[in-house]
Amino acid sequence: MATSAPSNDTRTVGQLVSDLSEQTARLVRAEIDLAKEEVAGRARQLGLGAGLLAAAGVLALYLLAAVITTAILALSVPFEPWLAALIVTVVLLLVVAVLALVGVNRLKKASPPTPAKAIENVQEDVAAVQEVFHK
Repeated sequence: MATSAPSNDTRTVGQLVSDLSEQTARLVRAEIDLAKEEVAGRARQLGLGAGLLAAAGVLALYLLAAVITTAILALSVPFEPWLAALIVTVVLLLVVAVLALVGVNRLKKASPPTPAKAIENVQEDVAAVQEVFHK
């Protein structure tokens, strides 16, 4: 003989408390998962920004070599060779500037790596529970 579960109208207080406990645990787990996902996304952005700044640093070393080469060529032959070296230097300077600006913007977007959406959801959940108990 199979017994059917009681309908919602005839549920006992114990069953309601059990359901509340289960639903609360599920809600907490969902909020923790959301927080983990949000922090991981921000950490990826921080990593990308740091990588772009590292690339800018490497290219800055090439820029230094080009500036030195430009100075040597400018002193050794007055016109054409140093002009070519100067063009290379300007192009490298532009690349470094763009990479640095993009990297800094990425770092600003991702800092600080806090789960803002998860915090907001938890605050809404707490407010809803408080509202129910204050009625």
